[in-house]
Amino acid sequence: MVLTIQYLVVAIVVILLISHLVKRATTGSARKPSEAAGGWPLIGHLHLIGGSTEPPYITLGTLADKYGPIFSIRIGVHPAVVVSSWELAKECFTTLDVVISSRPKYTAAEILGYKYANFGFSPYGEFWREMRKITASELLSSTRFELFQDIRHSEIQSSFKELYRAWADKSGGSPYLLVEMKQWFGDVNLNVILRMISGKRYSSKSEDEQQVRRIRRVFREFFRLTGLFVVGDAIPFLGWFDLGGEVKEMKKTALEMDIIVSEWLEEHRQKRDSDESKTEQDFIDVLLSVLVGVDLAGYDLDTVIKATCTMLIAGATDTTAVTMTWALSLLLNNRQALKKVQDELDEHVGKGRLVTEADINKLVYLQAVVKETLRLYPAGPFSGPREFTENCTLGGFNIQAGTRFMLNIWKLHRDPRIWSNPLEFQPERFLNTHASVDLKGQHFELLPFGGGRRSCPGISFGLQMTHLALASLLQAFEITTPSDGQVDMSATFGLTNMKTTPLEVLVRPVLSHQLLFVDEV
Repeated sequence: MVLTIQYLVVAIVVILLISHLVKRATTGSARKPSEAAGGWPLIGHLHLIGGSTEPPYITLGTLADKYGPIFSIRIGVHPAVVVSSWELAKECFTTLDVVISSRPKYTAAEILGYKYANFGFSPYGEFWREMRKITASELLSSTRFELFQDIRHSEIQSSFKELYRAWADKSGGSPYLLVEMKQWFGDVNLNVILRMISGKRYSSKSEDEQQVRRIRRVFREFFRLTGLFVVGDAIPFLGWFDLGGEVKEMKKTALEMDIIVSEWLEEHRQKRDSDESKTEQDFIDVLLSVLVGVDLAGYDLDTVIKATCTMLIAGATDTTAVTMTWALSLLLNNRQALKKVQDELDEHVGKGRLVTEADINKLVYLQAVVKETLRLYPAGPFSGPREFTENCTLGGFNIQAGTRFMLNIWKLHRDPRIWSNPLEFQPERFLNTHASVDLKGQHFELLPFGGGRRSCPGISFGLQMTHLALASLLQAFEITTPSDGQVDMSATFGLTNMKTTPLEVLVRPVLSHQLLFVDEV
């Protein structure tokens, strides 16, 4: 009987131990986000998000419909979690903000970002904090923003003068001029940010035309290439094998970009040597002064200045021009909304003077149009590459350090729980049901600029330029499409979500020559 009891006790202990192990294994697996089906050995889910004919944010949005607002994929050998709800976004950018504020290392950031001296690509740490602080205070602060107001106004007005002259010089008897607006918006933004950072301005109607085209091409390539998939980033041991030639392209663009910015830097040094009393400073001048004595994490001064300037120029030019292009495209496809913007301009500004930044606060419908544009077509459909630096819990799921983090902003902005008729262009929603929602990362249902400490530092610049350029354009010119046709809204995804086809419109001035050339009269 004693032996029987002993055997019974042992059996019970074994059963309890097995039950505990099974329960722990089951519980542990349940705490991990579901992995999307279809992953292949070695390459993971790359064939789904890299080889699909549709943009990856749409593919991952479809997977979210199946697996929920958080699920996992494998980007080659790297695990990643995809998030697409405002509740989880809020948890990420509040409770877990520090944990997801670092960047993974990847080829484009190394080659085009001066080996991570570009603080937009650099890992989270002291160097990133210092450069972010300097940029925020010396270029993007409210004080600097006011100082640069005249630059924004003068560049927009100069662009209108060139547009007016082209319209006046046209032939063929039509009252309209055909204009490609993607390039026009890009040129306006480029000249504004170039003057702010380097003091440079290039006119497309002067001897500088070839140079401005070169600069635009190089910085557009910068953004295209940083959004490309490189095999070595997903499968490190294949990094030496440049299958699609992307690495070669990156090195070529990086060299061209470095030559351009090095010339600017040398010119600034020469001017400082010859004119120490110079009072009107651009950002390169500021960096030459404030970075002296700063711990630059082993980088030399010139490298940090060039890396910082290239990032700011590329970011401000590309993302803002993309937003303007989508906004105008949506208005041309929704003529009632276009008329409301024009009526609002007539009511609050009129045609007796040019619109200014001081008028923007009164143009509430225009602001709603921009918000709705950023909801439907955020310039960056993902929040930029990030990775978890610590083991943590997100949405009740265990996430291991080193896991990549992807916030699908495009999907989050189409959540039917938050947005009625989420696929429709309805600016009015920001005048009633969502009137209190802003764009600066505090309302997690609308995050076109990302969230947390790693959000876009140029939010104010991007919004002010977009509002002013659109308001000025729609006040000064009548705009329509050839044959009153619909604008093609297909998109090409790189680091930003660019309209695939050109945006060709017909323009006709509605303000007088004297008003458009007011400073020359």
